[in-house]
Amino acid sequence: MSAALKGRNAVVTGGTRGLGRAVVSLLADAGMNIVTCAREDHPQALAAEREAAESNGGSLVLVGADVSATEGAEALAAAGRCGLNGRVHALVNNVGGMWGAPVGGIEPAQWQRTIAADLHSAHLTTQALLPLLVDGASVVNVGSAAAMRGLAKHAPYTAAKAGLHGLTRSLARELGARGVRVNLVLPGVLAAEDALPPGAAERLRSMTALKRLGTPRDAAGVIAYLLHDRASYITGAAITCDGGI
Repeated sequence: MSAALKGRNAVVTGGTRGLGRAVVSLLADAGMNIVTCAREDHPQALAAEREAAESNGGSLVLVGADVSATEGAEALAAAGRCGLNGRVHALVNNVGGMWGAPVGGIEPAQWQRTIAADLHSAHLTTQALLPLLVDGASVVNVGSAAAMRGLAKHAPYTAAKAGLHGLTRSLARELGARGVRVNLVLPGVLAAEDALPPGAAERLRSMTALKRLGTPRDAAGVIAYLLHDRASYITGAAITCDGGI
């Protein structure tokens, strides 16, 4: 699969940690030319991934940009015009954040911050990069399996991630005539066991059909598949990757 992605251009938001970094790593191993971003520029943050990309014939550029704001999305698009010769074959809208509070205690600023990070960022980034998307490009939005079930004390997060489903469907309809595919991936819990509260890992593991926790690389593999030509007739889809909860 990596051979078909080699030499193509990708933009991945939030690529320095977690799922975003796992996606960058897979695409670097495939020899793609990648532009990614983080809210703050950390030149050495992706040193291993940059080396992997270059050794496989690709490249990796990290931009300091907050894509939940128009200026950040435009900065990312400018990096795409420069670093990717203005041609983007793959866009992964991965940026997001999760801040919890009981519904009665949610402040307006917290609601707005969450919607901006988890929903508005995908709209702004797609809009800014739209002129760079080649015909036949693939866009993948990263949602959350929790948004389909609801999550207590996280109403802004689940509302924003559920909104990504509607955005994905609408963009798939609108951009389909150009052959541009737009899909949604819904990861479940993706965490190292030592990062979870005591007892949470075992409880979450027992809830899955596969009896294990997911890893960022599990979901990154689904995203990479959707960027590939083998997924050329999949658009407007919401694909869950949660181990069968």
